[in-house]
Amino acid sequence: MAVKRTGLGKGLDSLIPDNKPAAKAKKLEETPGQEYVMLNVNKIEPNRDQPRKYFNEDSIIELTESIKQNGVIFPIMVNRKDDYYQIVAGERRWRASKAAGLKEIPAVIKELSDLETLQYAIIENIQREDLNPIEEARAYKQLIEEHDLKQDEVAERLSKSRTTITNAMRLLKLDERVQQMIIDDMLTTGHARALLALDDGEQQYILANRIFDEKLSVRDIEKIVKELKNPKKVKEKKKEVNALVYQDLEVKMQEVLGTKVKVASKGKGKGKIEIEYYSEEELEHMFDMIVSLRRGE
Repeated sequence: MAVKRTGLGKGLDSLIPDNKPAAKAKKLEETPGQEYVMLNVNKIEPNRDQPRKYFNEDSIIELTESIKQNGVIFPIMVNRKDDYYQIVAGERRWRASKAAGLKEIPAVIKELSDLETLQYAIIENIQREDLNPIEEARAYKQLIEEHDLKQDEVAERLSKSRTTITNAMRLLKLDERVQQMIIDDMLTTGHARALLALDDGEQQYILANRIFDEKLSVRDIEKIVKELKNPKKVKEKKKEVNALVYQDLEVKMQEVLGTKVKVASKGKGKGKIEIEYYSEEELEHMFDMIVSLRRGE
């Protein structure tokens, strides 16, 4: 296999040590860089634990056309297995190379543990901003659960803050349908974090659809969530408004009848009106007024 070198820089290599040479290949150039070899594309397979699960078909088509014109500029990274090579970083380039009809692809060969392989893949995708928020969160969770790491250790290995790891993983508490909406770019992470205040998955999903349909802002969502979590306060506010309306009616009726009037609500639009009188003559006077009002006089 022909061996070449390319100026990839330290980047990912500086974060995970190269355990030992994976291929005895002759160097063609002595310039500083990363050694790579040309591998048969059919001897390479994707990593089933690759954190990136969704590939934009349009971008793959664009990359395929670019590779047809210019070739593969940056080698992919693979892990040596028994009888094949497993992709660590660069699955998109490998897919596009196959679509472009290439028989071989430049690759940097590593010998990594499962933990190092996953770590490499996460770092590469994060650096390229290829992971959506849910893929990133699931990758952190995978590191913690499958490799018995703590959040602090994940943060240190990936050069992230612990807060970043924690906030990312909180998105996995959302209803799965809402998570899919984030993956499909129908919701922003800001909207998603506002929905986390709701414990009920159905409420999350209903409100998520309102966000998409009504183009609601994050502030709108925070307000709606607050009302959903504190329905009593909303009812109390409505009672206060109704009380003011009743008070206004009492004043107006007192002005017409010339005596004290009290309006009492029983709810559901029902209630009673109390009119005070202080003599039989006053009662007869109010009666005549009511009758005349009814007759329209």
